[in-house]
Amino acid sequence: MPTPDPVALAQALIRCPSVTPEEAGALTLMQSVLEAAGFACHRLKFSEAGTPDVENLYARFGSAGPNLCFAGHSDVVPPGDDAAWSHPPFAADIIDGILYGRGAVDMKGAIACFTAAALGYLKEHGGDVSGSISFLITGDEEGPSINGTAKVLKWLAARGERLDAAILGEPTSIERVGDELKIGRRGSLNVDLLVSGKQGHSAYAHLAENPIPKLARIIDRLSTTRLDAGSAHFEPSSIEATVISVPNRASNVIPSEARAKINIRYNDLWTRDRVEARVHEVCAEAAREVGARYALSFESTGDVFLSKGGPLVSTVIDAVAAVTGTAPKLSTGGGTSDARFIHSYCPVVELGLVNKTIHQVDESTPVSDLEHMTEIYAMVLRRYFGAARA
Repeated sequence: MPTPDPVALAQALIRCPSVTPEEAGALTLMQSVLEAAGFACHRLKFSEAGTPDVENLYARFGSAGPNLCFAGHSDVVPPGDDAAWSHPPFAADIIDGILYGRGAVDMKGAIACFTAAALGYLKEHGGDVSGSISFLITGDEEGPSINGTAKVLKWLAARGERLDAAILGEPTSIERVGDELKIGRRGSLNVDLLVSGKQGHSAYAHLAENPIPKLARIIDRLSTTRLDAGSAHFEPSSIEATVISVPNRASNVIPSEARAKINIRYNDLWTRDRVEARVHEVCAEAAREVGARYALSFESTGDVFLSKGGPLVSTVIDAVAAVTGTAPKLSTGGGTSDARFIHSYCPVVELGLVNKTIHQVDESTPVSDLEHMTEIYAMVLRRYFGAARA
């Protein structure tokens, strides 16, 4: 059974310029590697009006449970100005032991590592797994995240296929590989706030109704509202104004409306419904003070979740400690990831490379980190399926 070199595989993946939503050969490469190792592969293309079509890959070795899934994304963000890079963003050059390229850390490097680890484990055990190893690789994580992981999971459920545990290879490490393990994420809720007024000449303000100061009062009230002080596993919830827009180009015209976008990150002390109710309360109070007419709409980009206890978390902690000598710090910080979809189907943790250069010019990772990350994933496999054999 072939065992790929994680560094060479990471280079090959980086050389596929798979900027969202382009597949650019990355999934084709993964499919060829996995099929050669005996995985049953499914290329899944999903569509939805108003969003780009996206290709995804699901591959599985074995048919029995438990099914341990390695999840990730082959799409990357744009490189920006190519000329600003020390080395071409899709050349995958290695200079002084450092691999440069878009996706080196986020997250083609991790895909290469867990692929090498899985194939190495299968070779080590002659293809005998006490369960199944699977891969869920999307091309839609850096984009709208509509035609990717969420739809693959629904496809799996519809065919009666179960994931028992998942490891997402997002770059979670801070200073060294394996020093931080994400076991959850805060929920994310977007709020659209519209304040209505009456258009008029700014010199005759008494004949108009200016929505801008009223919007400002409501934004200030929301921004200074303290939801909580944090919980045992989560930092405090936050309310942040991110966009203010007024459809007006004339400096002597009072506009008819003003709009703002608010992003709320909430911890496990809250549910989406309770957060929305609190936003309604705060806005209503501020609006009464200034006589504002307003409307609210909400869009969730992920509910709060926490994977605590159970065999997955303890297995990964023990595996990291066995390789690095130190147990990882448990974290729920950062933004959203595809774990927000996976947690509804099985326990999920996030563990990947050092994240200092993600989305930056000269994104890069030491070759030694790729090798150490592969060792950690391999140890996870040994301990996870070792427990299944026991």
